[in-house]
Amino acid sequence: PAAPRPAPEPGDKPSQSYIALISTAILSSPEKKLLLSDIYQWIMDNYPYFKNKEKSWRNSVRHNLSLNECFVKAGRSDNGKGHFWAIHPANLEDFAKGDYHRRRARR
Repeated sequence: PAAPRPAPEPGDKPSQSYIALISTAILSSPEKKLLLSDIYQWIMDNYPYFKNKEKSWRNSVRHNLSLNECFVKAGRSDNGKGHFWAIHPANLEDFAKGDYHRRRARR
């Protein structure tokens, strides 16, 4: 039998995928949409691992937002700098339940 895995330390790399991290950040906002900078900030606030890391993880966040159909742009920010990001309605129910399996949005 396999030994139980120890609980992750606060500074350990999260085991969640970037899709899960981004989705959790978006779902935590009252409007269910966030600007890219707010997604970065939520990840750093909730996963200290990313605070002291090189900024290359931000490339992974941008990559996941733009290439996964489960994320959609949801209007421009009030100051016109950047777009809000939201979860595609076809994925919202699954993501809210914690099911982040990668799939194409059913449009």
